[in-house]
Amino acid sequence: MATVTEHQTYWEKAKDSGFDLGWLNQLKENVVGQEVAEVSDNLTGRVEGSIPRPGVAQFGAYPFRTKKEVWGYNLRKLYEEFVTRQWSSATDIPWETLEELPDDIEAAECQLATFFAQVEFVAADVPGRFISTMSPDYQEVRMALLGQVMDESRHLDVFRKRALANGGGLMRMIDSVTDVVGGSTDNAREYTELSTRMHIVGEGNVLTLFRLGELMAYNEAEKAIYRRCAQDEARHVAIGVLHARYMKECSPERIEEMHSYLDEAENRQSSGAGGENPAARNMLTSEALAVLLGGGKDKADEGQKILMAVRQKQVKEYFQRLKSAGLDDRITNGRVNPSLLEAYNSA
Repeated sequence: MATVTEHQTYWEKAKDSGFDLGWLNQLKENVVGQEVAEVSDNLTGRVEGSIPRPGVAQFGAYPFRTKKEVWGYNLRKLYEEFVTRQWSSATDIPWETLEELPDDIEAAECQLATFFAQVEFVAADVPGRFISTMSPDYQEVRMALLGQVMDESRHLDVFRKRALANGGGLMRMIDSVTDVVGGSTDNAREYTELSTRMHIVGEGNVLTLFRLGELMAYNEAEKAIYRRCAQDEARHVAIGVLHARYMKECSPERIEEMHSYLDEAENRQSSGAGGENPAARNMLTSEALAVLLGGGKDKADEGQKILMAVRQKQVKEYFQRLKSAGLDDRITNGRVNPSLLEAYNSA
């Protein structure tokens, strides 16, 4: 466990080692990239930009064939970040630094690792379903989502390994599997619905915890896991922010729809319903976090105080994502969930 000051030093050392989120600054400008058709008539699986060949069977009944349904700014640049930042749980995590921990600490670590293994499975599985439903003419979107699937699969792997590596084991899964990561994500029928709920809200809450991983890590292996996962998760959040930014400019008629998804997700975030926020009150994971942040089960009360600050940081970063996506009018017009606004103002 580390103090907040040590957490800042930790990120300075991480930057010296080559970990960098500076690429996010390059996504502030809305770069569309090459011309992409507003409506795709590609029903043959033809690679974007290739020459059509007559007589090919039209086997691709893609549900999403319009640009405004799926597009986002700067996705090609984002995809390049995906492929250049890949890592391996087998070779890039110093597992040899694991040492025996007190039973209460190890149990809490394993409970949290079990949650992350579960949540990252859903965060890979659900976006994966949408990839084949999009026209190949929108390959940048497909490639970005494929990058997310790669990342989340690796996160599932690394947290499962952590649960099994130090004498603990996988613990109880949360009760609501299909609701994890942002509220009914598993039931999303449309890409904007999926992205708003998952990328902007659900993934963002997890990203905050990964960024604070130093505070609940007890060895260099856990620090490396959280550091690398935070770098990955930032890209997933960026997918949603860039899509929302594009939608606001090019499909303003759908802004109210996006706000309705945020209404539901905020209610779940504030109440802890659905299990999508591991730091929410009255969750198995929040109890585990309190033990880890406090330094033991006997210091869980102190850990709860730190956890309250973590929740406030989650809200603060969520409001920043709303601002970046151009959806922050809900903060000033009174639509945002009152408990989130209260947490933000008291931070």
